[in-house]
Amino acid sequence: MREKIAIIGASYLQLPLVEKARQMGIETHCFAWKEGAMCEGVADFFYPISVLDKERILEICSAIKIKGITTIATDIAIPTVSYVGEKLGLCVNSYESAICSTNKLKMRLKFVDFNVNSPKFWNIKSGQVEKLTPNFPVIVKPVDRSGSRGVTKVNDKYELSEAINEACKESLTGACIVEEFIDGIEVSVESISWKGNHYVLAITDKITTGAPNFVELSHHQPTMCNEEVKRTLEDETKKALTSVGVENGAGHTEFKITKNGSVYIIEVGARMGGDFIGSHLVELSTGYDFLEGVINVALDRFDINSIRSSNNNCSGVYFLSKETERLLPFFERKNMFDVEKSIMGKELLRIKNSNDRSGYLIYKAKERVLI
Repeated sequence: MREKIAIIGASYLQLPLVEKARQMGIETHCFAWKEGAMCEGVADFFYPISVLDKERILEICSAIKIKGITTIATDIAIPTVSYVGEKLGLCVNSYESAICSTNKLKMRLKFVDFNVNSPKFWNIKSGQVEKLTPNFPVIVKPVDRSGSRGVTKVNDKYELSEAINEACKESLTGACIVEEFIDGIEVSVESISWKGNHYVLAITDKITTGAPNFVELSHHQPTMCNEEVKRTLEDETKKALTSVGVENGAGHTEFKITKNGSVYIIEVGARMGGDFIGSHLVELSTGYDFLEGVINVALDRFDINSIRSSNNNCSGVYFLSKETERLLPFFERKNMFDVEKSIMGKELLRIKNSNDRSGYLIYKAKERVLI
């Protein structure tokens, strides 16, 4: 009888995970809203149930006797994964950890407790602007969203109220956090954890739209940071993952690096990085099958000896939007470095969050592709 794995979410983000599990001979059970469920026709079994309905998902997973449960590249499903997995005695992070890793305020408080170098912050709700006395500029963001939704850089107190209202509107709980703005380059650290031990797989350089919303326009591996900064990033990543209780599975930890080389953590995700970082770029640049590793962790059969880098390549992804319209010829013709690409829709949008992007181009080459 085949092993059974539950996958929470069914959008394009989860599609590589479902496909990999099926390649491994594992029976896939996918739970998500029916709208936009690209995995519906790919998974062995699909259940049109909200990813937030953890009690109903628990009931079904218990009845069908799953051996593992996981998700990738999305924060909203993480509490359900941990809740169901913990109830069934599976290899997951604790439910408490899931809440900490998906709530930016709780996460920041843990960073303080574990001496992780992070920006100053203020917890705020709509209508409480008068209580704030930060030094500007600041970043305003919902406590519980990803993909740059509701994120705004604010330069003075006159812009603050509108930014807070926008962030609170995007928040699932109506709350936001105001952070000291750190000026610097953005990177993320991709990792996998097993029984409380953390293993860094790759470091990703990010290019964003900049202020006010900081939506990613491209990602590239390996990083161009120097060795000292890379060591600091690895050390801070491991400390941050421990601080929020991540013990098993993928990690995606975001940082800002200032001109003088100071490293500040922005947030940690108990999941793969989205935007194809975890599902595609890590394996393209290192040769390590990250998807297979995450599945093996969920099935409680991970082998740390599998973490070997067999490639020495560069990989990356460019996103199409009004801001990157100059890249359109590369999307329309065949390039030597192409791995996968797509144009979605005829109109190129100006982007306020990651959902506004109009296409992607994933590449692999011996050197970083600059287009």
